[in-house]
Amino acid sequence: MKIDVIIPAFNEENSIGKVINDIPKLVRNVVVVNNRSTDLTKEVAQNAGAIVLDELQMGYGKACLTGMDFISKQKVLPDILVFLDGDYSDYPEQLLDLVKPIMEDDFDMVIGSRALGNRESGSMTIPQVFGNWLSTSLMRLIYKTSYTDLGPFRAIKWDKLTALGMVDQNYGWTIEMQIKAAKAGYKTTEVPVDYKKRIGISKVSGTVKGVFGAGYKILWTIYKYW
Repeated sequence: MKIDVIIPAFNEENSIGKVINDIPKLVRNVVVVNNRSTDLTKEVAQNAGAIVLDELQMGYGKACLTGMDFISKQKVLPDILVFLDGDYSDYPEQLLDLVKPIMEDDFDMVIGSRALGNRESGSMTIPQVFGNWLSTSLMRLIYKTSYTDLGPFRAIKWDKLTALGMVDQNYGWTIEMQIKAAKAGYKTTEVPVDYKKRIGISKVSGTVKGVFGAGYKILWTIYKYW
C-alpha cells in the first residue's frame, strides 16, 4: 500500500528533522506544511527530505487541508494517509502500528491513543488530559463511539478521508474527523502509542488562549454535528 504523511508545522526547527528522520522508510511522501513559521522549520524539513508547502493562514486544520489538496493532485493517490505532529512528542516509528490494522484487517481509520500507551510524566498538561476525557466521554454518550483519545497521530484510508468532507481549519480538526467517521459507519480502532515531552512550547496547551480556544472549539464541534 502507498502511504503518505502530512505534518503541520509552526516553528519546529529543533524537532522537525528528528520527526522526519524517524519515519519508517516504507512511507512514500512526507509532506510538511509550513504554517507561517518564523524560524528555520522550512529549511530543516527540506534538508531532511520532506516535501514542504507554505500555508500563510494559521490553523492546524488549514495546514492539514493544504497538505491534502497537494496530495489530491498527484498522479498516483495514496492508499493511506497518516497525520503526525512536528514537535517530536510522538514516536514516528510507531507509524507501523497505526497502519497495520488498515493493511491487515481492512479498518478504515486508526487513532493513536496516548491514553492506552505510555506517557512520559509531564508530556500532557492537566487541561489536555481532562479535555480528552471529557470529549471522548461526550462522543461515547452522543455518538456511541469507543474512542479514548483525540490523538493527532492517526492513519486513515485516503478515499475514506476525502469522503468525509473535512472543513475545520483549526482546533476542531481531529474531533471532526472522528465524529464524521462514526456517523458514516466507518470501521475504526485505536492502537496504543507512546508520548513524550515535546521539543519547544506547545502553541495550544502552552498558552491560556490556546487551551480555552481548543476547548471551546472541540465542545462546539461535538454539538454542531449532533
